[in-house]
Amino acid sequence: MSEKTPSLPWNKILAPYKKADNRLAIWQLVNTAVPFFVLWYLMLVSLEVSYALTLLLALPTAGLSIRLFIFQHDCGHGSFFTSQRANHALGSVLGVLTLTPYRYWRRTHAIHHATSGNLDRREFGDIRTLTVREYLSRPFWQRYGYRLYRNPVVLLLVGPAYQFLFKHRLPFDAPREWKKEWGSVIWNNLALAAVALVMWQTIGLGRFLAVQLTISLLSGAIGVWLFYVQHQFEDTYWEGRERWDFNTAGLEGSSFYDLPALVHWFTGNIGYHHVHHLSSLIPNYRLRQAMEEVPELQHVTRITFFESLRCINLKLWDEDERKLVGFGHLRTIQA
Repeated sequence: MSEKTPSLPWNKILAPYKKADNRLAIWQLVNTAVPFFVLWYLMLVSLEVSYALTLLLALPTAGLSIRLFIFQHDCGHGSFFTSQRANHALGSVLGVLTLTPYRYWRRTHAIHHATSGNLDRREFGDIRTLTVREYLSRPFWQRYGYRLYRNPVVLLLVGPAYQFLFKHRLPFDAPREWKKEWGSVIWNNLALAAVALVMWQTIGLGRFLAVQLTISLLSGAIGVWLFYVQHQFEDTYWEGRERWDFNTAGLEGSSFYDLPALVHWFTGNIGYHHVHHLSSLIPNYRLRQAMEEVPELQHVTRITFFESLRCINLKLWDEDERKLVGFGHLRTIQA
């Protein structure tokens, strides 16, 4: 246990907040899905005026898409509704809107929660991160590949487009024995094909893609950025298997992304990421309350939007200095 992280009975402390509320969940769904489809239609209409107007409307629409993804995310953790059947049903439907096969994503995300910050288990659902020693031991072409992967353009633009448009259609990293997960991939693809067919026969495939791809690419980039900055900050947490601790990884390896209230609303309070990692059973609509009422949750890494911009330069975990560093740090080591 890190000196920064108090050894506390977190399950007991957070138990009052692990309560799904169907009325709150339904209200969230209504106040998000209705404006999402209204704005989607307005984007479609705006194509006849100017694509610049379409892009302007795309920003709030993408924000609502991210919020819907957070609802799917809560369904995957079994925290949105009290009924697990309702969680799975809604998660599968929302997966069509977010281009994300529900059960496949649910399983890989569960692995992320179980291994976040563990140097010996860098598997599914994480931004690939090498240690300084690992990077220096690689041949030059692997170092170049890693630099390319961590380039902001690749990480935030090319990467999300590949992830949501292509990898989710055929996720070859999923083992064959994941029958339910592969089933969700097939169902998601068939549902998307059905939607595309209906759109082709009604509004036209080109107009449909002009709207939907704009939303998906923008929301994907923002979503990956949110995930990135909430784990990839200078004093984050990485440990080997023997010293790794779940609660410490949650509190020290996840940031509180201190954003304006409206942005917290659009992002489903996912900025309270340390609370979420301590207990994924807390629904998005109780994360803020938990932080405000539990003083121990307030002493964590707090990152504002402008502070978060510096995180994009962090690329490697320095095991000696115990912090994330940029590639420029290598010159200091090798001098």
